[in-house]
Amino acid sequence: MPPLPELHIRALDENDLAAYKALRDHALAHDDEAFTSDAAAESARTAQSYRSRLGCDDSGGGSFTLGAWRGGVLVGALSCERDGRAKVRHVGHLVGMMVRPEMRGGGIGRALLETCLAEVRRAEGLELLTLSVTAGNVPAERLYETAGFVRYGLLKNAIKLDGRYHDKQLMALTL
Repeated sequence: MPPLPELHIRALDENDLAAYKALRDHALAHDDEAFTSDAAAESARTAQSYRSRLGCDDSGGGSFTLGAWRGGVLVGALSCERDGRAKVRHVGHLVGMMVRPEMRGGGIGRALLETCLAEVRRAEGLELLTLSVTAGNVPAERLYETAGFVRYGLLKNAIKLDGRYHDKQLMALTL
């Protein structure tokens, strides 16, 4: 088997929106319990509707989406969203971590998270990061814990899917 092409991580721009939407639609369709967004509703959105995730209008930094590319294919993504309101401008939220199923276990999620944390630390005034992860998703929970995130709560019954409830672990990292 030939070696895999090198992994390249960079901030997504408007030219990447179609690839991002395709990755997101695939993730939502195959890992329902991992996301609070609904696959059917999200598939109806246009690629352009995700423009706000790129952080184009965030002058202070801290809002962006990173993409992990391998051989010209988007294989993973992670977004950081920052509120513009003055009282909570110091808090960022990691959302939408996704890695194509066939690429998991190869360090792509870790590389995305490390790159994200480096970018966040360059953003003016960001002091705290939060995220939620579906309880029981042990690989994801471990990834965030090894990066320094700590659990601060559990949101019981956060997702209702096919009549079953899934809890969300709430985690935070002080920068």
